[in-house]
Amino acid sequence: MPPELSPTSWPDTATVPLPDRHQDVPVCSAPAVPLGPCPVCPRLAQEFEPWRQAAYWQARHQRAVQREAELKDEIARLQAQLRLRAQQLFGRKADSPTTVEGVAPRAPAPRPRGQQRGRPGPRRRDYAHLPAIEQVLELPQEQQRCAGCGQPFAAFPGTDDTTVLEIEVRAHRRISRRRRYRPTCSCGTHPGIVTAPAPARVIPKSTLGVSVWVTLLLDKFLFYRPTYRLLEDLRTHGLNLSQGTLTDGLQRLLPLFEPVSNQVVEHSQEQALWHADETRWLVFATWEGKVGHRWYLWVFHSADTVVFVLSPGRSHETPEEHLGPVEEGILIVDRYAASQAMAQVKAGTILLAFCWAHVRRDFLSVARSWPDQEAWALGWVERIGALYDGNDRRRDAPRATAEFAACDQELRRSVAAMEPHREEELAEPGLHPARRPVLEGLRHHWPGLTVFVEHPEVPMDNNTAERSERGPVVGRKNYYGSGAVWSGRLAAMLFSLFQTLALWGINPRVWLIAYLTACAESGGRAPAKPEALLPWNLTEDQRRAWSLEPPSDDSS
Repeated sequence: MPPELSPTSWPDTATVPLPDRHQDVPVCSAPAVPLGPCPVCPRLAQEFEPWRQAAYWQARHQRAVQREAELKDEIARLQAQLRLRAQQLFGRKADSPTTVEGVAPRAPAPRPRGQQRGRPGPRRRDYAHLPAIEQVLELPQEQQRCAGCGQPFAAFPGTDDTTVLEIEVRAHRRISRRRRYRPTCSCGTHPGIVTAPAPARVIPKSTLGVSVWVTLLLDKFLFYRPTYRLLEDLRTHGLNLSQGTLTDGLQRLLPLFEPVSNQVVEHSQEQALWHADETRWLVFATWEGKVGHRWYLWVFHSADTVVFVLSPGRSHETPEEHLGPVEEGILIVDRYAASQAMAQVKAGTILLAFCWAHVRRDFLSVARSWPDQEAWALGWVERIGALYDGNDRRRDAPRATAEFAACDQELRRSVAAMEPHREEELAEPGLHPARRPVLEGLRHHWPGLTVFVEHPEVPMDNNTAERSERGPVVGRKNYYGSGAVWSGRLAAMLFSLFQTLALWGINPRVWLIAYLTACAESGGRAPAKPEALLPWNLTEDQRRAWSLEPPSDDSS
């Protein structure tokens, strides 16, 4: 108990109001005594005792009330955090307001899958580009006559055709029998037996051909399955391979992909707009200066390329190094502070555009965590949704038209109206503790959140980068990351190549066969000009032949 509130402590009697019936008693002029009874005015001390005790207990009561209010606020905060964690663990992962209990969507949402009402049905797919194996079916000899009278049937022109799609996968040995020749001359040019050249191999002296490595690379880095599952699959085809053999082969394939990966990185640095994000990636290896196995896989998604970079840290050094030679551009990111610490950002070379989807998630988190703040949070979600709708209309309108100008003005008015509304709420006395951090974050990131207004080509969110990370995250969950640094580098390279090919609509299997065949023909080394096989350098005939889409009727 503090001494100043102790029942045995005495205040200065000159500052204490006296009861009415003792107004004629002279005030004690003796110095205040901190403890014990007053030695000069014992009768005054006796009369004042009830008021002193009342003041003491009143102060104790006020302190208890204040502490109770603080505990109630703490309980409310913890309950909100508990509701948020329950939603994160057991609730739906979507950011839609429909995930908030009891809240209806703004408008009837279309069916997420399947045929939509009032829309034309899908076209029947054509498989005429696939090779055909014909099979002639005939009636048995005893059935080629009438069952009643026994007269034979006569052949009728034409056939009734039925198409059935089949896939045949088989493991086989390709035996190359190299002819040998004996010189018949005696000039000495060929001193011994002359043998036909050996078949080209991706890895010298390896018994595994191009098709095996293509199957492995696609299965692991495009379909994100662990190696042991592929080995089990191959065993069902009669091919029993060792996992150590495949792991050693992957390490020897790494130098083959470095030149083409460097070309993709250089082309990425020539862009002017990127989506960037990072996700954790486990590397079970010892690295100098690194504690633990948590590394990070950064992604830089542009219009032409997707580049993944494996880094032991999450600092601003990784995006700085990747975008080092960039002269100017716009980087779309979340609100992670490392992006704001980049040297190019501080120098004004790169402009940061922040993600509205993350802001929207902040308000949805408040709606899920604080039931009494649900209406307020969803009101802001509605305003953000209106911004998305206005920006979509502007992006759909042709540039330099009256329609575009009208949509642009409407969008600017919506953005301008949102800022004073935010400031009015922040100025409210007694602002709810759940509202303040969200609104202050909105104010702090406002310059980056409004970049899209002056740059219509910039999206409002960073969902493009997050979608690019979805595949590697699946791989991380399936095979837990990488067991060595070289393995992590190879994964980043192939993630980059396969997703870049997907941007251009190139069949990754066809491209990979062509590239590894070129490496085999170069003696197990990367081709002299790897950039010739990159999508932006392909000829129109190559793009058409390597496209994922089947050839159209007019091109066949």
